[in-house]
Amino acid sequence: MFDMDSRLQQDCLVLGDFPLCRLLLSKDANYPWFILVPRREGVSELFDLGHEDQAQLWKETTYLAETLKHAFAADKMNVATLGNVVSQMHMHVIVRRHDDPAWPAPVWGKVPAVGYAPEQVDTIRQRLRALLTHDYREV
Repeated sequence: MFDMDSRLQQDCLVLGDFPLCRLLLSKDANYPWFILVPRREGVSELFDLGHEDQAQLWKETTYLAETLKHAFAADKMNVATLGNVVSQMHMHVIVRRHDDPAWPAPVWGKVPAVGYAPEQVDTIRQRLRALLTHDYREV
């Protein structure tokens, strides 16, 4: 059974599901910061996934990153899996712009998080609903 790490639950909003991954939005409005979490139990490293799931994770990550790059006018997309704080396998997909508060440094701990207003989350959901048309469903 798939259970999401409590830190991810605390720090993110659930948006939807791809065939393998749950799509989350980080509660930091400084950046359009999304997280993909494979819905597999006991996975902490990319290589813990089977070969088919690894391929599916890259497919979903690439699709999401390409879509977000255009939708949010990114100057650069940051895609990373670190897991130093949250060991559950998850992939960060972060839209970066030259004018964001952390540019060009990494986003982690650079500036305090800024929460989203409900209408901002609604706007992001609507945007994703229109753009993520391949194998994605809202939850």
